[in-house]
Amino acid sequence: MNAWDSRDVAAEPSRTIGVAIPIPDPYGAQLQRMRGALGDPLAHAIPTHITLVPPTEVGTAELRVIEDHLREVAGTEHPFGIRLRGTATFRPVSPVVFIALAEGIGGCERLQSRVMSGPLAAELPFPYHPHVTVAHHLPEEVMDRAFKDLAGYEAAFEVRGFSLYEHGADGVWRPRRHFAFAAPAGG
Repeated sequence: MNAWDSRDVAAEPSRTIGVAIPIPDPYGAQLQRMRGALGDPLAHAIPTHITLVPPTEVGTAELRVIEDHLREVAGTEHPFGIRLRGTATFRPVSPVVFIALAEGIGGCERLQSRVMSGPLAAELPFPYHPHVTVAHHLPEEVMDRAFKDLAGYEAAFEVRGFSLYEHGADGVWRPRRHFAFAAPAGG
């Protein structure tokens, strides 16, 4: 890369994106309200989801290639079921309490692997572990309460696609585009 090329890259506007499976309502809204009731300041800035690609900074020019890639992945995927059941935590490694997946882990792992290829290929600092965050960076007693109060939580739904999210200047994550699976169930 020459000096001119590096200057162009540095001047290119960037955006922070993420790719996730949105948790459908009523479960998504219910878990978001529960997260808010725990006092998590990010509860209403982050839609309830299962992460496929964590927050990633990309150049604006890369978005079309990324969207083409995501469309291609979705076009060959098929619906799969997810069952959420109970709580778990990443503590002490990371201050997170989450709702665990009792079913659908393999589908999420396959989808995450496919999505994080091509233009989104990257090394993650931790092994991929699909989950739904309900408390993050809160006081220990609040994390303990979330772990206990949501221990009996259960929900089941079918995943029929995933979404590309963009992090706004106001700190809110918003869906940019949804990618529905094109293949029939079991295909």
